[in-house]
Amino acid sequence: MADALEELRQQCLSRGAAGIKGLGRTFRIMDDDGSKSLDLQEFQKGLETYGMCVGNEKAKQIFTMLDKDGSGTIDFNEFLEKLRPPMSSARMQVIKQAFQKLDRTGDGVVTMEDLQGVYNSKHHPKYKSGQWTEEQVFLSFLESFESPYEKDGKVTLEEFVNYYSGVSASIDSDDYFVTMMKNAWKL
Repeated sequence: MADALEELRQQCLSRGAAGIKGLGRTFRIMDDDGSKSLDLQEFQKGLETYGMCVGNEKAKQIFTMLDKDGSGTIDFNEFLEKLRPPMSSARMQVIKQAFQKLDRTGDGVVTMEDLQGVYNSKHHPKYKSGQWTEEQVFLSFLESFESPYEKDGKVTLEEFVNYYSGVSASIDSDDYFVTMMKNAWKL
C-alpha cells in the first residue's frame, strides 16, 4: 500500500508537481465538483485521468491512507501532507530558521508588516517600472508561499514548509539545500 502511495508521489513529482502549486493543480484537476475535497469516486477518476492505473482495491487503500480524519473525503491538506516528499531534520531546521527571521513580530504568521524590514521590494522589476506599489510586491511575495485555497496575505509556518518541501524535492544533498537556504535568507 505504501508502494502505491510512493508511486503516486513519484508520478506527481515527475510531472513537475514537486511544489505546493503543482500538487494544488493536481488536486483541483481531480476535484470535479469544486468542493475543495475529493470523495473516493473523484479520487479514482482522478487517478485514471492522471494515468495511474492502480485498480479499485489499491485506489481504495491509497484513499484510506490519505483520508487522515476518516471523513470519507480528502481535503487539500490531507492530500498535500501525504504526497509532499519527506524532509530531513536538517532541512526542517533551516526552513524554521528562515521563517523565524521573516516573522519579525514572533506571532507565528508572516504578514506585510513583517516583510517591510526584511524584504526589499524596491529591486522588484514591477516596482522599478512603476507597475506595482510596494504593497503589491509584498502581497505577490507572500502569495507564492500560500496554499492555493487560502490566499489571505498571511503565511503560516505550515505554508512555508509546504513551499520549501517542493524546493527540497529537487535538491538531493542536505548540505546543498541548507547552504542554499542560508544564503537566500542570510541566516
